[in-house]
Amino acid sequence: MRYSGIGGQAVMEGVMMKNGDRYAVAVRKPDQEISVESFDYKGIIKNETLKKAPIIRGVLNFIDSLVLGMRSLMYSASFFEDEEENQKKSESEDSGKKENEGMGLTVVFSIILAVGIFMVLPYYISLLFQRFIASKTVLAVIEGVIRLAIFVGYVVVISLMEDIKRVFMYHGAEHKCINCIEHGMELTVENVRKSSRQHKRCGTSFLLFVMIVSIIFFAFIKVDSGVLRLLLRLALIPVIAGVSYEFIRLAGRSDNVIVNFLSKPGLWLQNLTTREPDDAMIEVGIASVEAVFDWKAYQEEEKIHDIS
Repeated sequence: MRYSGIGGQAVMEGVMMKNGDRYAVAVRKPDQEISVESFDYKGIIKNETLKKAPIIRGVLNFIDSLVLGMRSLMYSASFFEDEEENQKKSESEDSGKKENEGMGLTVVFSIILAVGIFMVLPYYISLLFQRFIASKTVLAVIEGVIRLAIFVGYVVVISLMEDIKRVFMYHGAEHKCINCIEHGMELTVENVRKSSRQHKRCGTSFLLFVMIVSIIFFAFIKVDSGVLRLLLRLALIPVIAGVSYEFIRLAGRSDNVIVNFLSKPGLWLQNLTTREPDDAMIEVGIASVEAVFDWKAYQEEEKIHDIS
């Protein structure tokens, strides 16, 4: 099957699915009913040329994913706030504006925090090895290994948290729904249950590939000034994100042996960031898909394409 064009994220007791300029969030409410709502989202940049430009589209897609992730998380969390908090929000005329401003600040803070922990911190830790190692290339490799260790360690630690385990179960439901569709099966609980919870277009794979690609890029930085080396690393982050996105995009469309081999580490790491969902979670994933994606039409089109 060809790339379906649908992708998603797990949220609090729910799943967000995006298809083109539409996304839907399905949430299992405390009363066990499923609430589904769809929204339009054109992206932070409206220029279609930029949105389709290689490398640049990866950076924009990453930022859009953060924005949509925050919006979806806030939407799903709203079902678990008490009535008094909801009433206070409804009484505030400018609550929507404040919410958007708060979300923007949260996204910016999240990016800064991630860059600090996964990019800046490994660089300064690697400087401790300067006393014993003169080669900047070897130091860049050590820095990359430290970065990978911090990232994998972070994933391992959060995967042990009970609340995160449920999010990872919904993450598994999201992947299994997409795999079910892309493998030509009818989107039912039974078919989704037996589909794989690993997917090559996963954000986990993207982030891991960012860590790996950074090793290659940073190895070419040979300047003597420590401050300049750090600034060049920070300047290269958008490029690294763009290159990583292009690979993940290719991986989602290709069954090439080399591409599949390079995708393996990300798929292995997804064993930590996804868990097997229960049937109730799968139902939420299906509801989210069907709100934005006509999977039956897609599969019919694929059948015609395969015959021709």
